[in-house]
Amino acid sequence: MLLVALFAIALPSFAARTVMVFGDSLSAAYNLASDQGWVHLIGERIARSHLPWRVVNSSVTGETTAGGLRRLAEDLKRHKPAIVVLQLGANDALRGQPVAGMRSNLEQMIRLARQARAEPVLVGVMIPPNYGIDYTAEFRDMYPQLAAKHKVALVPFLLEGVADRPELFQPDQLHPTAQAQARIADNVWPALEPLLKKSPGSPPGK
Repeated sequence: MLLVALFAIALPSFAARTVMVFGDSLSAAYNLASDQGWVHLIGERIARSHLPWRVVNSSVTGETTAGGLRRLAEDLKRHKPAIVVLQLGANDALRGQPVAGMRSNLEQMIRLARQARAEPVLVGVMIPPNYGIDYTAEFRDMYPQLAAKHKVALVPFLLEGVADRPELFQPDQLHPTAQAQARIADNVWPALEPLLKKSPGSPPGK
């Protein structure tokens, strides 16, 4: 079943720009209330920092890079974001899909975001080593390689400080609990904050 989490947190300003989080269940607050998820917590942090941004969560449980590529253009048109946080790939990897295909899909999404005048933020994820050492390493390395190639901000590992703590996962051992969400937000914030503080229209990387 596909569960779409769509919400916005905004400052009371007509000039607020939009951050769109575009991910899978790791961003869709799977099995949690939407206000418990890390995306909502990022929105609260933005509001506390008095930054003129709102957050829209366009994440879909079960989403793959291919599915994300199919729907990204429409979501860009609908929400008109200035920043797009791309958090996809975990479901592809858990199904053993070729890394080359994921890489191509993510590259196309980066290009689509920039064509829509949005700055991408790429979120890295990892998979357990039981998928094979070579495959696991190739998947892990895909994110920093893409970030370097396309000069986009990178969250090195979404679940840093969470992945090695079983008590921070729901019974399926795949989805973090509510208690883990603040740490996940902390992992995303260093890549996102500099972009939030950039002047409108600044070129990427400036």
